[in-house]
This record gives sequence, C-alpha cells and structure tokens, in this order.
Amino acid sequence: MTVIVLTNCPAGLRGFLTRWLLEISPGVFIGGPSARIRDILWAEVREYAGNGRALLAYSTDNEQGYTFETFDHKWHPVDHEGLTLIRRPSEEAAIPPASAPKGWSKASKRRRFGNR
Repeated sequence: MTVIVLTNCPAGLRGFLTRWLLEISPGVFIGGPSARIRDILWAEVREYAGNGRALLAYSTDNEQGYTFETFDHKWHPVDHEGLTLIRRPSEEAAIPPASAPKGWSKASKRRRFGNR
C-alpha cells in the first residue's frame, strides 16, 4: 500500500499521479504500485513539487509495518533505535523574537485616544 499526500503542488503533478494512484481526497493519493514504480513516482514528485510539500508513506517489512519520507516539510522523520519517529521543530524556533519595543508609541496613543 502506498499513500502520497501533496500540499500546494501543481495540478499537473496531481494529474500525473492519477495514472498510477487513486485520488481519494484533494491531494491524497493511494494505491499499490510496485517498489520500482513507487520510487519513480516519488522522484517525479520531488522534481515537480515546486513550492509545495509532499509526504510518501508505504508498507514495508519492519517493526512498524510502514515507513515514510517527506519533501520540504518542517517535520522530519528520524530513526530512533529502529523506529521511525517525527521530529517537530521547537516552538522557540517557530516564533521569531519580538524586536519591537513593548507598549504604545505616542503617535498611536494620539490616534487611538485623540489629542489629550
């Protein structure tokens, strides 16, 4: 079983994948191609995804019964003692530090509360 999930990818890429997989929801493709075809499809997805993101999940003979790969995602698969886990970016890295000083400027106070 193979699942490919596309986000913000060109329509032509979606049309290409429908030759081999069934689109069960917008951007979600499922099917059972051979490993060779799956690798070719994934190479095409990585090449033509443009600014989009992609996720490939497929069944395999390991402890979890499946494995997955990502393309241009902030979350990345990481091997941890034989199990594949997802590493999410930390919240501190996702939120940029505030560079503007706290409080209201004199001009914004005048605009909001009038000339007092």
